[in-house]
Amino acid sequence: MPLFQLDPLSDPRWPEFVLRHPQSTIFHTKDWLAALHRTYDYQPIVFADSDGTELDNAIVFCKIKSPLTGRRLVSLPFSDHCQPLADHDSIRTIVENLQSHGISQDLKYIEFRPLVKDAISEVTNFSDTAHFCFHSIDLQKDTDSLYRNMHHSCIRRKIKRAEKEELIYERGSSENLIRNFRHLFLLTRRRHRLPPPPAAWFNNLAHFLGEKLKIHMVSKAGIPIASILTLTHKSTIVYKYGCSDLSFSSLGGTPYLFWRVIQQAKEDGLMEFDLGRSDYKDEGLIAFKEHLGATATNLTYLRSTPLRGSSSASESGIASLMRYTLSRLPDPLLAGIGNILYRHMG
Repeated sequence: MPLFQLDPLSDPRWPEFVLRHPQSTIFHTKDWLAALHRTYDYQPIVFADSDGTELDNAIVFCKIKSPLTGRRLVSLPFSDHCQPLADHDSIRTIVENLQSHGISQDLKYIEFRPLVKDAISEVTNFSDTAHFCFHSIDLQKDTDSLYRNMHHSCIRRKIKRAEKEELIYERGSSENLIRNFRHLFLLTRRRHRLPPPPAAWFNNLAHFLGEKLKIHMVSKAGIPIASILTLTHKSTIVYKYGCSDLSFSSLGGTPYLFWRVIQQAKEDGLMEFDLGRSDYKDEGLIAFKEHLGATATNLTYLRSTPLRGSSSASESGIASLMRYTLSRLPDPLLAGIGNILYRHMG
């Protein structure tokens, strides 16, 4: 069967297809792909099983070309998950054709990040490469039930503390909110000994996603103490990034912030709160999401057998470089390292 390619940034069929496909997410959208392209120079590409006037089955990737981590196809970089928008048989057909048509010959590997891995795992030469815990909250429940499902001492008690402290909640995408978010994000990344993504990444997300992106923030006496960045697609709100100032952690800002986001999402008629992935080693983050009342499932990434050597050496080398004494670097240098490294990660 022929394999057809299209550019999702210029082909009008792609936005229409994403809008009507029931499994599409914010990560499939032209806006998300445009932000990836503008920031990191990744080339978005879609492979489909037909070239008709309407798409029926298609898979989106980004081509990454890096002298550090190699050339590869990823579906999709910096996206927690990206389900192939195709039925079971078409997924197998497209993936097998990717291999048989020689498209993968100059690549180190092809990577998928699906919510459901069954069809891909049946294809020869693809195997599990990483496992994460994925959490979501069903917002179709009434607000009282959502509150009762939260852990009493870890969440509800802290929400009450935040209300007693009269923390101020605001949301939007103004330059001031983005600037304050980036400040808190830098503090958080420093604690984790990781550089932040480039400032251009957040600016491009705000530019291309527009009203779909919101910065949610709580402050005390005008001082930002916790913030999260969310993305909205159809009936789903996605938690993408979170950050806080630990010196104010006793005020309950983060639990209160998530509760206000849930309340706002209910008012907006949204039906799901996608809390994203968590590394299984990060037991604290997993516990926090479960204390919010979220349901957990397994999220598995898959890669084709490396075609030009193992990827472990270069990736582990980058990870070591990122963590080595990063917590002691001044802010401009820490941010500068992020500007250099993130385009090689994906």
